[in-house]
Amino acid sequence: MKKLVLAVAAIMVFSVPAAFAASEHGAHGGGHSAAAHEEVVDGVKVLFTVQAMEEAMKAMGMEAPKGMKETHHIAVGFTDVKSGKPLTEGEVAIKLLAPDKSEQTKSMMAMQGHFGADFDMAKKGRYGVMSRFKLKDGKVRQTRFWYQVR
Repeated sequence: MKKLVLAVAAIMVFSVPAAFAASEHGAHGGGHSAAAHEEVVDGVKVLFTVQAMEEAMKAMGMEAPKGMKETHHIAVGFTDVKSGKPLTEGEVAIKLLAPDKSEQTKSMMAMQGHFGADFDMAKKGRYGVMSRFKLKDGKVRQTRFWYQVR
């Protein structure tokens, strides 16, 4: 269990912030994460990335712990459109609808300037990602998009 926590923490600390920085400049995070969705909702720029955990761990010279069910890390960053400043406080939840119609719902943890959670996205196909978030201003916002796992 300790190895799993350390592996996931390493992915989040080293890969996800770089993916957000790369996505801001039009890149796709070196192949280990991809900007999955971006939009502006009520004055807040929302940027989702999806990262295959196994690939990211390989790139760092690590192996995925045995028994790990989650295959992907979904991260979301928020930026105030007017000021350009990151919004890092609040509550974020995601409901993920898998191709077989099964659902996963998780609260996302605040980490390193974004929010993130791990999901089982082992099945190939189209996933529905529905997010509801309440940032420091207290306003509830939501967004949804489709993500294709090949």
